[in-house]
Amino acid sequence: MQIGPYSFHTPLVLAPMAGVTDKPFRLLCKRLGADLAVSEMTTSDPRLWATRKSRWRMDHDGEPAPVSVQIAGADPVALAEAARFNVDHGAQIIDINMGCPAKKVCNVWAGSALMQDEALVARILDAVVGAVEVPVTLKIRTGWNPENRNGAAIARIAQEAGIAALAVHGRTRAEQYQGRAEYDTIARIKAAVSIPVLANGDIDSPQKAAAVLKHTGADGLLIGRAAQGRPWIFREIAHYLRRGELLAPPSPTEVRAILLGHLDALHAFYGEEHGVRIARKHLGWYAKDQPDAADFRRAVNQANCAKAQRRLTADWFGALAEGLDPARALAA
Repeated sequence: MQIGPYSFHTPLVLAPMAGVTDKPFRLLCKRLGADLAVSEMTTSDPRLWATRKSRWRMDHDGEPAPVSVQIAGADPVALAEAARFNVDHGAQIIDINMGCPAKKVCNVWAGSALMQDEALVARILDAVVGAVEVPVTLKIRTGWNPENRNGAAIARIAQEAGIAALAVHGRTRAEQYQGRAEYDTIARIKAAVSIPVLANGDIDSPQKAAAVLKHTGADGLLIGRAAQGRPWIFREIAHYLRRGELLAPPSPTEVRAILLGHLDALHAFYGEEHGVRIARKHLGWYAKDQPDAADFRRAVNQANCAKAQRRLTADWFGALAEGLDPARALAA
């Protein structure tokens, strides 16, 4: 699969997720097997580019190529300018968000709400592709609602505009993240165009990854929520697709090392106050399938400094690695 000058075998891509796919998480997922990691959604409103949150989201210093940045908005001129701005600040691929189902995004006619207006979609894609020399990709859903699954029509518009690759989530906007993703529409979209198509939605295991690729004929996969607390899913899927066998899960010792490295990166990137707060959700995801996870979450959520948060995490996951009762680590 080719996206501009970048070649991939069967690309495994970390999906953009607001509040999740920050620089520390992107770097971690790339190290653990993701071929590409798309940034958090960045606004097309230039009045917000100087905020602290936007500066964090636009920080790509030291990030391995290719750097993919997602932009969101509804105005073709503003989106074109946002694309140019992000390319000037390190973006090597621009991704346009027409897949987010969140009300606050759709209420301003951005994200998946745009799929209701195919003419506007065409104007946006033409404007952004014409504004930058780097490849432009697009993320969509299968449609606005089950009665209006127009993903194939949007895909043809994208191909005509020069979009380099298309990612499709197997739900409509109306379905949010409820129920199960369906892949028949993704298969129809793949058959309708010649540009690369990535399948997205409920891909949570190597076996599911292989089944979705076979069912849809997609060129690659976009993985989001399944990577939360399990960033090694990318290497597990890559190994299975390559060899047809399951990779042994990481040992508790390795999980502890991965988590502590992630924690240190969050504290360094955001500073102690914000790093501690942002780390809490990641800690909950890492611990969700472990014994006494609720007690662990309660304890680390009360920790208000990096040192305490790290100590609790190291002790709790260390106890798991040694086969000891993790509750004792919390009581120590």
